[in-house]
Amino acid sequence: MPHITYHDSSGSPRTVTVKDGTTVMRAALSDGVDGIVGECGGQAMCATCHVYVRDEFVDALPPMGEDEHAMLDFTAAPRDARRSRLGCQITMGAELHDLEVDLPSEQV
Repeated sequence: MPHITYHDSSGSPRTVTVKDGTTVMRAALSDGVDGIVGECGGQAMCATCHVYVRDEFVDALPPMGEDEHAMLDFTAAPRDARRSRLGCQITMGAELHDLEVDLPSEQV
């Protein structure tokens, strides 16, 4: 089963195990990880599941879609050109078994 490690804004890690097909946003909400809001429920319409993907995992992610790219312009915390992604658009599974993300200090 895939694992996601969330590092809060102070650097403290929390690792969760998820089923294939679970998004980074949904896993955080289901497991009570602070720092992910997910107001729109995963439709790439609110940017409240903004995460910074750790450098060693960036190249393993699928390409960013146009909607995600546009929505990242509206994040509460600064956007990082290489590392910023929406957690609702990252699905864990066959191609992505382990992932580490940093959570911004604010989402809204």
